[in-house]
Amino acid sequence: MSFWKHIFAKQDVAAATNADHQLVRTLHTRDLISLGIGAVIGTGIFILPGTVAATTAGPGISISFILAAVVCSLAAMCYAEFSSALPIAGSAYAYGNIVFGQIVGWIIGWALILEYMLAVAAVSTGFAGYFASLIGGFGLHIPKALSGSFNPAGGTYVNLVAVAVVLIIGLLLSRGMKNSMVVSRAMVLVKITIIIVFVGVGLFFIKPVNLHPFAPFGMKGILAGAATVFFAYLGFDAVSASAPEVVKPQRTLPRGIIGTLIVATILYVAVAVVLTGMVKYTRLDVANPVSYALEVIHQPQLAGVIAIGALAGMFTMMLTMIYSSSRLVYAIGRDGLLPKWFGHVKNGLPENSLWTVTIIIAVMGGLIPLDQLVNLVNIGTLIAFAFVSIGIVPLRRHKDVVNNGFKVPGYPVVPVLSFIFCLIFMSQLSLETWEMSGIWFAIGLVIYFAYGYRHATHVTSK
Repeated sequence: MSFWKHIFAKQDVAAATNADHQLVRTLHTRDLISLGIGAVIGTGIFILPGTVAATTAGPGISISFILAAVVCSLAAMCYAEFSSALPIAGSAYAYGNIVFGQIVGWIIGWALILEYMLAVAAVSTGFAGYFASLIGGFGLHIPKALSGSFNPAGGTYVNLVAVAVVLIIGLLLSRGMKNSMVVSRAMVLVKITIIIVFVGVGLFFIKPVNLHPFAPFGMKGILAGAATVFFAYLGFDAVSASAPEVVKPQRTLPRGIIGTLIVATILYVAVAVVLTGMVKYTRLDVANPVSYALEVIHQPQLAGVIAIGALAGMFTMMLTMIYSSSRLVYAIGRDGLLPKWFGHVKNGLPENSLWTVTIIIAVMGGLIPLDQLVNLVNIGTLIAFAFVSIGIVPLRRHKDVVNNGFKVPGYPVVPVLSFIFCLIFMSQLSLETWEMSGIWFAIGLVIYFAYGYRHATHVTSK
């Protein structure tokens, strides 16, 4: 086989479909929506509506969230069709491997590894900050040496809480998805309940005058706000990573993906409307706009409740992303692009990939300053979105793929539009982000040609 035929060889559909038979199918629609909401609704819901309203969109931020959801729904429908047609582990990596070829699948997978691990590591440090603030209210304090990334000059050596929460989630996931979903559903319920409490209380303090002017920055501001809050919806793609562990995946996966987006949109818009109605948008450019709004209406006792909601939101986000990244690394190892050890399944779980991912994330969150790297999360997601969107075209033409489940309406316009929007959002990312991602992908290509190129399995040159 020639070099070009080898790197663009497409994974055999039958082999890919049968490769995950050792994983146990226990997840239903409610579990997938719980996973999706766990990933999408984090601390951002308590911050973004206020700060973006103050700086970009005004009270029109609610329209920004709706527009962002519409754009995101284009990619969501493409994911739903892929997950229905190819209910296999690996999400966008596996889809790219089948419809575009091995090298493209690897690039998508490498991008997603970066996205998932950086996102969780960054959120683990945020969780540690909220946790320290919460226990500080009870007079308890974490020693400075154990409260930050490795910086001896600044007196910090490890962020103990960040490491601990990641290891706890890894331990929980190692006990099986059935047990993990009990905790995830409980946390998601706590989070949604607290959001509903805030909205319910805030409704009584809305002043119509605060909503005028509705679009102080004009339509341009609302569109800019949509581009900014688009990233608040990222995470629903993690639902498709659960495919081999889902009961009746052709029906359940599309419901989980689309249901996640609908629930997330309702919650974001509700918080945005209430928040900008409670307090004039010009006053919301603060680090904690929701807590600030509660102080303005003389309800400071609810601020502690919001902190609990934020902790629950971050915990479920980390649980979903660690779960998804472990399944991604498992799928890449299963296909031979990484050592087969990562694709080993024990007791119905890919334990090797799970603990590898967990330990790497714990080290990153506990020791490494991540401030300059978090923007790479966005580029990793958008690359996956772009390939999945345009990938619907070769998917429909693939003679070995039979899909009797969900299909994207408005084909081929919707997939092409989704692809174009992804490119537009990618063009808005900073030069620094592109430079750092270039380094990451260069490392990935070195690994691919040094190992994956020679060890990949289950491919066909057709």
